[in-house]
Amino acid sequence: MVRLTVLGSGSSGNCAVVSTDRTTLLIDAGLSAKQICLRLEAAGFSLDQLDGILLTHEHQDHTNGLEVLSSKRQLALYATALTRETLEGNLKFRSSPTWRMMTTGSAFEFQDLRIECFPVPHDAVDPVGFVIADEESRLGVLSDVGFVTNLIKDRLKAADSLFIEANYDAQLLEADLKRPWATKQRISSRHGHLSNDQAAELLESVAHPGLHHVVLGHLSDDCNDPDRATKRMQESLHRVGIRDTRVLCAERRCLTQMIEVAKRQVVISLSTPSPAPPMQQMALF
Repeated sequence: MVRLTVLGSGSSGNCAVVSTDRTTLLIDAGLSAKQICLRLEAAGFSLDQLDGILLTHEHQDHTNGLEVLSSKRQLALYATALTRETLEGNLKFRSSPTWRMMTTGSAFEFQDLRIECFPVPHDAVDPVGFVIADEESRLGVLSDVGFVTNLIKDRLKAADSLFIEANYDAQLLEADLKRPWATKQRISSRHGHLSNDQAAELLESVAHPGLHHVVLGHLSDDCNDPDRATKRMQESLHRVGIRDTRVLCAERRCLTQMIEVAKRQVVISLSTPSPAPPMQQMALF
């Protein structure tokens, strides 16, 4: 069973743990290395347990802890070629990391997992989302993305649980006085971030009765609200008749509780009744 534990998600840093009984991987490392280690420990993991780090793209809020983590332990970094090239130019690794190349649109096997990365529109060199699956469960991961493509819908439609971006509420972003107009345009552009409405429309198009959890990530501190985002997703789920899916928002400043990606199958044993003993024939007198 695949499990997801979000260590932190927001504009200041993004990092999550995907784990099974055999494998422990980080998705991104955008928190400080200190915070990643502290939150790993709080979640019952350790740096020594990590088998590697999957990188969605090169932006600092997804890679901030890479340099120090790589100096503490030799970790396999899974990235596309363009993401690797950019990170090697931007970061100062004390020693060369162990890179593992991913090809966008392809899948690879890692221990008991099958991992597929797929292209997403964002203002990075080669950003990707992930589908991470084992024999029991399938997790869809969609981090920073400007708009939802048909390919994204196709990749996420069979997921047992989803981690998807819900960065801003359109009304709150428009009313925000701290951000200049150009920044607002970048956020809401086709290579920026997903709004609550866009995330809800995606959810409505891929939801199915077996969808177990929806974890919302990368919420803006001042241009979104967890209650508002959760309510918007639930409205879309209810519109298509899905009422059992649990929706929760990932925490920014602390870890979010671990979820099991798929519902546990309850096996009910129906014992076969023992045959009744044969009736003895009554003697005729």
